[in-house]
Amino acid sequence: MLPASPPADSSTALKFSAAQPALRASPLEWRLKLTSQSTKFALMTTVLIAKFSSALIRNRRHRGRSKPEVLEILPRKKMVVAGRTELEWPGYIDEYEKLVLLMSSPRVVIDNGVCPAATVVKVDSAKKHRFLLEVVQLLSDLNLSINKAYFSSDGGWFMDVFHVMDEFGRKLTDERVISFIEETLEAGIACKADVVHGGLTILELRGADRPGLLSEVFAVLADLRCAVMDARVWTHNGRIAALLFVADEDSGESIDEPSRIRCIDSRLSHVLRGRTQVVSTPVANADRRLHQMLFADRDYEKASSPPAVFVQSLVERGYSIVTVHCRDRPKLLFDIVCTLTDMEYVVFHGTARTEGDQAHQEFYIRHSDGSPISSEAERQRVLQCLQAAIERRAQGLKLEICAVERRGLLSEVTRTFRENGLLVKRAEVSTKGQISSSVFVVTDASGSMPDSGTVDSVRRRMESVSLTVKEEPAPQIGEKEFEEVGIRSSSLLGLLNLGSLVLRNLYSLGSIRSLS
Repeated sequence: MLPASPPADSSTALKFSAAQPALRASPLEWRLKLTSQSTKFALMTTVLIAKFSSALIRNRRHRGRSKPEVLEILPRKKMVVAGRTELEWPGYIDEYEKLVLLMSSPRVVIDNGVCPAATVVKVDSAKKHRFLLEVVQLLSDLNLSINKAYFSSDGGWFMDVFHVMDEFGRKLTDERVISFIEETLEAGIACKADVVHGGLTILELRGADRPGLLSEVFAVLADLRCAVMDARVWTHNGRIAALLFVADEDSGESIDEPSRIRCIDSRLSHVLRGRTQVVSTPVANADRRLHQMLFADRDYEKASSPPAVFVQSLVERGYSIVTVHCRDRPKLLFDIVCTLTDMEYVVFHGTARTEGDQAHQEFYIRHSDGSPISSEAERQRVLQCLQAAIERRAQGLKLEICAVERRGLLSEVTRTFRENGLLVKRAEVSTKGQISSSVFVVTDASGSMPDSGTVDSVRRRMESVSLTVKEEPAPQIGEKEFEEVGIRSSSLLGLLNLGSLVLRNLYSLGSIRSLS
């Protein structure tokens, strides 16, 4: 049984304040001040017991089964005992150090019982810069839809809850995926690269976009006998950013000769009329890197039709409030949190939810130095950058192409698009063995969805490949369905004592089952 919440200490000063109701219905703002050493010790003991309880839950789930084949990213060794995973501590770590490590690492509970339509992922941890981004990035990399989220931090703690579904709109049932989420988040470090690119040469390209540019780039690489093994390409506001992972066409190895690298750089720079760079540092997350590249290229400065993004100040609380209302789509929360983080803003509190096909998100932020947005110029810059981040995953017709890998294939495909008046807005290329799988998001010259006649013409021109039109996934669930389990807005959260903060704050959104 998990312990009951400790009695409130009379010497503990607990202060709660939120944005004034007259201003807006805001997420919960916690202000805690500990004045009792005994209360601090009670908090440490409570968290430690909760962590061991979480570990016991996971071990029971794995009992009698082989260890899931998931990526290990824990900073300490692991061993399998009686079919379950246990920690193997280095010999030089004493009991006190073990306590500190367990206290500082996140605690993760994944619950399929509290919500009828989604899996609830609950995370609490010692506060660490960029941890919210790491959590959202992991969920997004697994192609999970985040339909509702609450996140709050105060003092030294993060407290987050996410309602997620898989790409088919169902709860998470694969134990390997669940274990991977738990173990990765509890490791307390960023996820590894989302694509394994060992032994490949990484090319970063950015510059002015134009019709047919991608076809020219692939043609140059084919002429230089460079095989494109993986690629990610985004275009936005007349700019292009691309990450290309290439290998020598003959040997399949990375390209290391300085003279050949200079030749590749020169040819691509001539075609791109922009910046080309060969990167030696592994790319931890391709989508985040593309955001950074387009941000560095100042793609946000060109006016466009923006989603509804508002930035305002809450002076009496020292926060700036960012509100986003736009059409929902996959990875929307990641794109916004990624942009705020890379702009050196810290999200202290926030909510995210979907209603039908609309997304509503709100963030209480400060700059990394603790200050809110202080000028109109800064406010406009944040607004523009968030609008650009939302728009970069451009909507269009998604075409999936599968073919036997051969020299010049990508150049041929993209040239066919150009000759039929199609513009490539985004592209993902992956080559495994002899099979090349690519997804292109395309529009017509006006930025609208291509008509069926154009698609049929492209299909006839590319008879040697398999071309499938993929529909964008529709939103799976709305606000009303979530309300069935009693989830309410942050204004519902009331005054809690310190013990409840650890064991009941976010977990009041669902039940914690006893093992007794």
